[in-house]
Amino acid sequence: MVRIALLHSTIRKEEKLILESALKRGIDVKIVDIRKEIFDPLNFKTDFDIALERSVSTVKGDYAISFLESIGILVINSSKISRICGDKFLTSLLLSKAGIPTPRFALVFDFGKALEAVEELGGFPVVLKPPLGSWGRLLAKVNDRDSLEAIFEHRDLLGNPYHKAIYIQEYIKKPGRDIRAFIVGKEVICAVYRESEHWITNTARGAKTRNCPLTEELIEIGKGVAEAIGEGLLALDIFETDEGLKVNEVNHTMEFRNSEEPTGVSISGAIVDYCLKILKEK
Repeated sequence: MVRIALLHSTIRKEEKLILESALKRGIDVKIVDIRKEIFDPLNFKTDFDIALERSVSTVKGDYAISFLESIGILVINSSKISRICGDKFLTSLLLSKAGIPTPRFALVFDFGKALEAVEELGGFPVVLKPPLGSWGRLLAKVNDRDSLEAIFEHRDLLGNPYHKAIYIQEYIKKPGRDIRAFIVGKEVICAVYRESEHWITNTARGAKTRNCPLTEELIEIGKGVAEAIGEGLLALDIFETDEGLKVNEVNHTMEFRNSEEPTGVSISGAIVDYCLKILKEK
């Protein structure tokens, strides 16, 4: 019998849905809490065929993936995808290089250069993000120089060196929503609108979801992202603009608890099926 290792740091609704989908397909799942493992290449015992990485912690997940790949275990998503998608600046660089529409951006380490970057991006307001992070945390819409200077001072006092790198993105005025599209392999399987009166349209911050039709433009952008970053399990955060759709971010450990019902698509089932497909092609 095929056995999938579900790598996690906490069991969320998404992991429960994946477990239910695996059970329906008669697939055995080993639940692996990576916080409690000893990743020793000489003594680590593998009693599974493929691993599905679902850790909340990007750092812990990256190390777990790299370790398992080093001893010959196939992991979804790969370490390459995890490292790219775990860093907003690297993601933006790759999207831009591939010609995929994305908001304009810059990275700086100095307040004076930040002011220059803001001008190059079209002026205030702009959005400041930490290169690493999720759930809309530490995002700031910056409307003027004073606010920008205050944020620089605060970030300078934080201990994490990643907070010293300031990722600046042009502010996109949204129509009260954005789009989250789900990619399995190279195919966009469904999408939702995330609607909120707040400028941050994230379900972790209270946004509501409803089904978003899959247009030709949306499907083509999804295929382009999969080709640029790699085939796997991805969720795209997409803005609607006067110039067309623009990819804001790409997530490699996607949350989908609020997306299965409005779309009518079993995202968890598609994830399990994809693991089986990749294992057969191995």
